[in-house]
Amino acid sequence: MAWLSDNGMWEAFGARTLMHSVYGGSDFGEVRVTLDRIGEALDRDAWAREWSATATTLRDQADASATAGHEVSAREAYLRAATYFRTAYAPFFTPARDERLTASSAAEHEALQRAVALWDPVAEWLEIPFEGGASLPGIFIRARGAEAGEPRPTVLYTDGYDGTLAEMFVAHAPAAYERGYNVLLYDGPGQGRALIRDGLTMRPDWETVVAAVVDHALTRPDVAPDKIVLSGWSFGGFLAPRAAGREHRIAALVADPGQWDQRAGVVPMLPLSDADKAAFPQIDPSALDPLAAALDGPDADPMMQWRLRDRGMLVHGRATLYETLAEMVRFTVSDVAADIACPTLLTMNDGDPASRGAQVLFDALTVERKTLTPFTTAEGASGHCEGAGRRLYHQRVYDWLDETLASAPR
Repeated sequence: MAWLSDNGMWEAFGARTLMHSVYGGSDFGEVRVTLDRIGEALDRDAWAREWSATATTLRDQADASATAGHEVSAREAYLRAATYFRTAYAPFFTPARDERLTASSAAEHEALQRAVALWDPVAEWLEIPFEGGASLPGIFIRARGAEAGEPRPTVLYTDGYDGTLAEMFVAHAPAAYERGYNVLLYDGPGQGRALIRDGLTMRPDWETVVAAVVDHALTRPDVAPDKIVLSGWSFGGFLAPRAAGREHRIAALVADPGQWDQRAGVVPMLPLSDADKAAFPQIDPSALDPLAAALDGPDADPMMQWRLRDRGMLVHGRATLYETLAEMVRFTVSDVAADIACPTLLTMNDGDPASRGAQVLFDALTVERKTLTPFTTAEGASGHCEGAGRRLYHQRVYDWLDETLASAPR
């Protein structure tokens, strides 16, 4: 059932934006009237123009509120503006690096920074040192009721394949804050600013990324060193378990949803012979030419083009479909699953194809405390990462974390 549009691409991007309304990242009326202005036609120029217009109007209103001393109004408007700037560039999340991608991403980042500066309680912008002299952008949000320097349980949030700090801020921070947890959000390679501005592409050794984030967290007196939680959503539901298999300073792991080796999701769908599937990627790249041609054809599904080709080529920094798919199958968790040593919660959703590997990962875990938590469309938790049921998601996950950590302060 479509929520907003009969255009499949507009429905996917619009519904994703609308789902963030539950914690103030969007507002239904703003989403609805923007889509009405765009219409049903697959007009990417209209999409970028109208979402940018909505975001710019909100940013200007936020500036006016901030100037007049209305900090709450300003903060809320900046957050929604950041969401809408991200939505504006969604169809341009491609290796072409269209100006609408880079300009809207920069505007999203700026609006988020302005919101963070006005956050009450304390939110702090971070630049986390990373290899080669680079830095990863991050945000630290102090837990409700915590004094400066008071150690609290801290959740490190790992984003997905096309997510950003702004999206994580509205999806995760309020729920953690209300329950007495600090939150540390970050863009890793292949995500948000690290990808679009700095050119850092996705990498299969995510433990290297998480190690840098944990190193930073442990320098902070407000982080309880024995209560660091690693949580990942969307593709982060693969990346976080991958990292936890090698990074053992983690007290608990959450993967939403749990996932298995990317090969299991990529190779079976390819139009190849059984022999080529078994040998992939050690095949003649031209065997994928028919698929590449179909994705370029006039009858191609725009969302399939975006998901399978355009987005992946940008995230992985690859020039062809074959190179992108060959890179994706390097992302494995099977070789580290048995080494995950901390209590682990995996989610599984009956309406989310990304959940297909959750049971496989769960069965491969050897840690004593492990939980597989199902969500269903019938209980209102439909959508990728329980997009339509975020409060139910947070209820179950944080109840589990409270019990697992056993002493989360109130």
